[in-house]
Amino acid sequence: MVDITLRGAGITGLMCAWFLQSRGARVRVVDPHGVGAGASGGIVGALAPHVPENWNPKKAMQFRALDEAAALWAEIAKVGETNPGYARSGRVQPLADAAAVALAKSRAKGAVDLWDGRYGWAVKPASDFGISSLTGLVVYDSLTARIHPRRACAALAAALAARGVEIVGEAQVEGIEIWATGAMDLQEISQTLGKTIGTAIKGQAALLRADLCDAPQIFADGLHIVPHGDGTVAIGSTTERDFADPVSTDAQLEPLIEQARTVCPALADAPVIERWAGLRPRARSRAPMVGPHPTRPGAFIANGGFKIGLAMAPIVARMLADLIVDGTDTVPEEFRPEASL
Repeated sequence: MVDITLRGAGITGLMCAWFLQSRGARVRVVDPHGVGAGASGGIVGALAPHVPENWNPKKAMQFRALDEAAALWAEIAKVGETNPGYARSGRVQPLADAAAVALAKSRAKGAVDLWDGRYGWAVKPASDFGISSLTGLVVYDSLTARIHPRRACAALAAALAARGVEIVGEAQVEGIEIWATGAMDLQEISQTLGKTIGTAIKGQAALLRADLCDAPQIFADGLHIVPHGDGTVAIGSTTERDFADPVSTDAQLEPLIEQARTVCPALADAPVIERWAGLRPRARSRAPMVGPHPTRPGAFIANGGFKIGLAMAPIVARMLADLIVDGTDTVPEEFRPEASL
């Protein structure tokens, strides 16, 4: 017997299953493509905060997710005996000019106040980190963490299996149905309603062989450079709204690789060992979508994470568990499906 049939074995679906089973629900995960087959099977894995200013509920929830991530992933790793590749490694951002330096310094107090004094935000010499910066300066924050997306999915799958949760390719619906199928579902909802409520954004990324596992991430001009703990460095990603093939890489990826080699000289001769492309789900509201499914009566949806999906998956999962198991609605207005309708 199953209380909940959860469609989608990406990071959001698996995290929802984790929180639901922890509340006592009997869950089955269904995905014909397997664990982490979509955007969650990527390689970048930057868990980075919004800047500490102009605080709002969305930023506060993201901070909570990042703050709690270390304990959560440690528990998942222990239960499933599988390493998700999590580490709070910090992040550096090159500062391009005097105005950027001044702005970065002005945000330091905001970090103290808004990040509960537990994480730092400071301007430091770029030479401390071995990276290039036009001003010779970077801003460093100690809140940012990394995770290896596909390893995180594998760790969650192992932990769920240890708790008795099945992950299968096909199964009849039993109990409540939850859809966490990413870009595919957003496209189907849009077609059903005859208007765009979300879209698929293609991203391309590359994996280089370089042992920088103790170094912080780098974020430069929209490019993420994420050293993983296995002797690889992920670089990404493009943001493509128009594309012919959702899963192939092309010439658009090469400038990112060259940019990464320029910003981080330690990558100058690092070989590219993998190129990856996939579709990320972006709701029209640009916030995650949580609540009753807009086109499937009686079902629920957890979708639309886009660039913050990895970081926000635990928050989304907790809100959905509150709603389904406890009957408590903790979903903010901007996260409700109707915000994208």
